[in-house]
Amino acid sequence: MENNRHFMFRSNILLAIFSVCLIGFVFLLHNAQIVNGSSYLAKSNTQSTTSKTIVSSRGIITDRNGKVLVSNKEIYTISFDPKEVPVDSELVPGDAALSKKRSIALAVYRLIQLCREQGVEWNDDLPVSRATPFAYTIGQTTDTQRSRLQHFLEDREWSETTLTANTAYPLMSSELQEELGSTAKPLTANKLIELMREDFGIPEDWSSEDARLVAGVLYELALRSLKENTVNVQYVFAEDISVEMISILTDGQFDGVVISSKSERQYNTDFAAHILGRVGDIATKEERAALNEPYNAAKETGGDVSGIHYYQWDDKVGKDGVEKAFENYLCGLDGKRLITTDREGKITNEIYSIEPKPGGTVALTIDIDFQEKVEAALAETIQQMNEAKDIPERGGAAAVVSVADSSVLALATYPTYSQRTYREDLEELSSHPGRPFVNRALSGAYAPGSTFKLCTAVAGMETGEISPTSTMLTKGVYTYYAKGGYTPKCWLYRQGGGTHGRINVSQAIYHSCNYFFYEVGRLVGIERLNEYAAGFGLGQPTGIELWESTGILASPEYSKAQGQTWNPGDVLQVAIGHGSTFTPLQMANYVATVVRGGERYAAHLLKDVMAYDGSELLYSYEPELLNTVEMSPGTLAAVKKGTGDLVAKGSISRYFKNCAVSAGAKTGSVQMGDGQTNGVFICYAPFDQPEIAVAVVIEKGNSGSALASTAVEILNAYFSDETAIGAALVPEGVLLP
Repeated sequence: MENNRHFMFRSNILLAIFSVCLIGFVFLLHNAQIVNGSSYLAKSNTQSTTSKTIVSSRGIITDRNGKVLVSNKEIYTISFDPKEVPVDSELVPGDAALSKKRSIALAVYRLIQLCREQGVEWNDDLPVSRATPFAYTIGQTTDTQRSRLQHFLEDREWSETTLTANTAYPLMSSELQEELGSTAKPLTANKLIELMREDFGIPEDWSSEDARLVAGVLYELALRSLKENTVNVQYVFAEDISVEMISILTDGQFDGVVISSKSERQYNTDFAAHILGRVGDIATKEERAALNEPYNAAKETGGDVSGIHYYQWDDKVGKDGVEKAFENYLCGLDGKRLITTDREGKITNEIYSIEPKPGGTVALTIDIDFQEKVEAALAETIQQMNEAKDIPERGGAAAVVSVADSSVLALATYPTYSQRTYREDLEELSSHPGRPFVNRALSGAYAPGSTFKLCTAVAGMETGEISPTSTMLTKGVYTYYAKGGYTPKCWLYRQGGGTHGRINVSQAIYHSCNYFFYEVGRLVGIERLNEYAAGFGLGQPTGIELWESTGILASPEYSKAQGQTWNPGDVLQVAIGHGSTFTPLQMANYVATVVRGGERYAAHLLKDVMAYDGSELLYSYEPELLNTVEMSPGTLAAVKKGTGDLVAKGSISRYFKNCAVSAGAKTGSVQMGDGQTNGVFICYAPFDQPEIAVAVVIEKGNSGSALASTAVEILNAYFSDETAIGAALVPEGVLLP
């Protein structure tokens, strides 16, 4: 009985304790959820979520056989994050805000000092010189950099000046003038640095130069927190950092430093520099607007923009060459990463909201091994000429296209450079007298000389002024315009008073008889002659995706536009290739069009584009027929006979003795105003069933026959490895024989 009483007593005590706990728990729940629920909810929501752009990898570029020409490499970078800098409250006792600024400034200064010691350059785009007396460098900056400075000054209410390349300095805002009690209007560079020192909490006892360097970094960080944010990516303090530098940073525990990696363009060849091009920053508002035109157009019409890249100011874009021409395939699509941080700024969660999508794989029509050999052949010839004649600024170009569909197999320019060492060699290249940055194959415009006589011959036969078998008695001196005092002479007559006698058109091509083509040019007339020239693509866009010059077709209209007088006899010079100017690529495609029988295809560099993972063919080039020049079989046979005889038994036959295949060719020489002569050479091979067409131009290269050996080297380079190069020339969709 006594035991029962003790048991009941203990049970009641336990029940009472449980009841008190339950009541307390209910009270706490009521207090947390009902009484203070909104307060606790607000506290729990102090976590912040931000979106970070993840830059996609740029697509790679290959040659027609899949050899990688341009890819990406991962490099180490240093970023600076002020949130990672611990605040030393003892720096400015009683002023927490200034202590924080000063802690950040000291961390930046320590990092800069290390970079000075290690010879590491860091990114600083503040348009103010680094040495005293400070001066603005606004005129030397890009539109992007000027725009950022302008937004920075407006955000601080220091200036409202719209900055342009011609702005010497911004003007103080009325607010700043009132604050300083000054009537002076110019916001000098020295005054700007003073304002930034105060704004960024840079210690007063630092030297002006040190303050300027730290201000430059803090300026970059400030740009990323402006109300109107013009910068959308993290500030990268320095890039392509060595492993040794990373070890020093890690061991030295540098506050605020974040070591990461990024993708950078890597060039895997020293050749085709003018074709491949380069990437760089967006320089102007107009450039960015043009890049974003597809995105904005789709957005305005309510279209899907998820597959269109939207360009930010900090994006790297193609500036020239293939990098620019195929930007839409190479750029890829950036991703988004959602980052959640707590009240202390620590990352609590990180997920992709949009996965980044790398750019496509762009395959070109060139064969890089063949391109290398073409560049070497051209360079060797010009270097030998430079040594013999002591003309170091001589330049030249060679273009090779497929007769099947005008795909570009090689475009060589000399002097040239390597994209691999572009940055290191920039100063030397910029001062080189040979202008190595000029893409002579596409932008060099040269008179074709006697190589144009093929066009004149076709025009004469197709208009009925001559026939493949008709003959003409050539007299050496052309006297039709003698009453006007104009009596041009054949080259043979000038050499020794000789003539070519009675010849037909094939023989005229073989002998390159000026007299014959003077008469044909007069009979055809400038209008019809230019119609045929344009039909062959001379003086016209070739269709290539890169920027090119279109050259000039000499005519009465052109002369009038230039303020010059056109004389009736001027057609004679046009007929033998003087007066008009064309690019080497136009000349190569002209030859291809002639031997193809008059069908002119667009020249092109793009073969196809694959998705980055090879899962999908995004684009495949289809040959584009631009126009057809009517040519009878007899016309074509007569033209080919003249070019074939020149190779087989003419003045250049000795160069072709070691040629791997039969060929047809035509030489040209053009006297320049300085007494020098440009050399021009065109050819095609094999003779019976042409596969490739070649054009070579060398400035001050003397007669075109001097270029024959270069052309033979190019032909041998191509046909000596036909299985690797030639087999790839059959257009898409065409059955193999």
